[in-house]
Amino acid sequence: MTRNGRFSWLEALIVLGFAVSVALVAVFLVRSVHYAARLHTQEPIQPWMSVPYVARVYRVSPSVLYQALKLSPRPHDRRPLAAIARAQHRSVQAVIADLEGAIQQARPSPSQSPPDAAPYAPHPARSAL
Repeated sequence: MTRNGRFSWLEALIVLGFAVSVALVAVFLVRSVHYAARLHTQEPIQPWMSVPYVARVYRVSPSVLYQALKLSPRPHDRRPLAAIARAQHRSVQAVIADLEGAIQQARPSPSQSPPDAAPYAPHPARSAL
C-alpha cells in the first residue's frame, strides 16, 4: 500500500491474479467432483459401448457377456455393440437385452448372501467385555 492508502498497480495485479487462481481452482474442483460422481453410476447400456466397457461398468466378467452374445472373447475388442449387432444380423435392442439378462444372472440378488459367508459372530475376546 502506498502512503496515501491506495494500492499500487503491482499490488492490484497480484490480488487480481490470486482471485483468478482461486476461481480456476473452484471451477476445476466442481468439475472433478461431478466427474467422480458419474464414475460410480451405472448408466443404461448404449449402442456405442463395447463389451469390455459394459463389463467394467456393471462389474461382471467380460467372458460372461461374450458368452451371452455367443462370441469368443477377443483381446482388446473395442467394437461397439451396434457393430456386433450388425455382424450378427440382429437389432441393437436384442443385443442389449441379452447383455442385461446375462448381467442379472451373473450378479447375486441383494437378498442372497455369498455361499461361503459365515454368519456374524463377535470375536470371543471382545464378547466377554
